[in-house]
Amino acid sequence: MDGSLDDHSIDDRRRNQTSAEDARVARTRADVSAAALEVLTTEGWDAVTHATVARVAGYSKTTLYTHWPSRVDLLGLALDVLGEMPHHTPTGDLRADLIGEMTVFRDAVLSLRLDRILLALAHWGATEDDIARVRTRLVADGESVVRTVLGRVAGGTRLDAAVAMFSGAVICPVLMYGETPTDEVVAAAVDIVLHGVATD
Repeated sequence: MDGSLDDHSIDDRRRNQTSAEDARVARTRADVSAAALEVLTTEGWDAVTHATVARVAGYSKTTLYTHWPSRVDLLGLALDVLGEMPHHTPTGDLRADLIGEMTVFRDAVLSLRLDRILLALAHWGATEDDIARVRTRLVADGESVVRTVLGRVAGGTRLDAAVAMFSGAVICPVLMYGETPTDEVVAAAVDIVLHGVATD
């Protein structure tokens, strides 16, 4: 009986040790993911190095290289922690819903630094399948409300073009001029696209 108790004690200690190791690994991943996203959004893709992310996360470069050997791995971690995009809640008013969604997107570009994230995705998504999958997921989530709302009045290639125009009306000024569109520009973009869709 004593041997049996000892066996149970050993098993319990192993389970506790494994559980503690799992928690430590999860904590390390969460810390490194948050640090990678912080570096990406505050300093840009060029700063996402093992040395910088390790410093911000409070871990050694060796730890990062052991678990995430490439910069693309660090980018994947950063994007995993980003989560779902914020969205406007549709009300049924086509114009107001599109303006609301574009405004939320514009504000997310500022608050989440989506411009830097999208630049990294554009660069690495062309050559790295894992990053391309993350980019596809992020874009699909980002476009979902506009696609649903516009889907009531457009379809096929016209819907694809209209969605691209809405995204471009926010992203292009940010990337090309370093500024986000004003409320007036957002409303004008919505009116132009709706006018084009209505002339079918």
